[in-house]
Amino acid sequence: MTRKARLLIVEDEAAIRNGLVDVFVYHGYEVETAEHGEVGLRMAKGGNFDLILLDVMLPGIDGFEICNRIRQQDRQQPVIMLTAKSSDEDIVQGLTLGADDYVAKPFSVTQLVLRVQAVLRRSGIDEDAAREIHLVNGVVIDSVNLCAGDTAFTRREMDLLLYLCKQADRPVAREELLARVWGYANHMEIETRTVDIHIAKLRRKIEKDPANPQAIVTVRGAGYRLMLQAQ
Repeated sequence: MTRKARLLIVEDEAAIRNGLVDVFVYHGYEVETAEHGEVGLRMAKGGNFDLILLDVMLPGIDGFEICNRIRQQDRQQPVIMLTAKSSDEDIVQGLTLGADDYVAKPFSVTQLVLRVQAVLRRSGIDEDAAREIHLVNGVVIDSVNLCAGDTAFTRREMDLLLYLCKQADRPVAREELLARVWGYANHMEIETRTVDIHIAKLRRKIEKDPANPQAIVTVRGAGYRLMLQAQ
């Protein structure tokens, strides 16, 4: 018998929380909830959940701080942030702290379910992840332990890096990265800044000068290209 995926929904608005429980139980998920930030953090750090749906505006500890503390403990835990804040600053903050995705309120329940499914599909370790990747600036990436020396990566950052490595002979469009790394279908309306922000995070970790990238370069009108170390 296939194990049900376990979700934690941290949301203080009862109507939204109960509605999401009904939706995800209907779709075959096992769901637990929290309505307070401190309770949500405690459950998130000890509950072995497959994915956490995390509201930003919470009583007690807000969603940004919860996401930050989750990432300090577990770089692979899938997290989707639910937010009524849709400004670029809030989006950047959530993704920079390590969220896999964000969904702005009010949201389409159908779209949210699809995005949860997509993140869960990508949350497993890629079978190619046993390989080390040598970047052009000489940094050796340990894709199993999600690190490069003392620098740690999230699972999503490593998935993105692995995919760019496999396609290193060509630029990769944002839409392709959303489809192949995030698992989003082409028809889904996804904010492409998700890709740009993750690229910026990778550059800060692997580039000697992130403002003048040499490993992950932007190809105008075409996307991003990873420059592998010459053999």
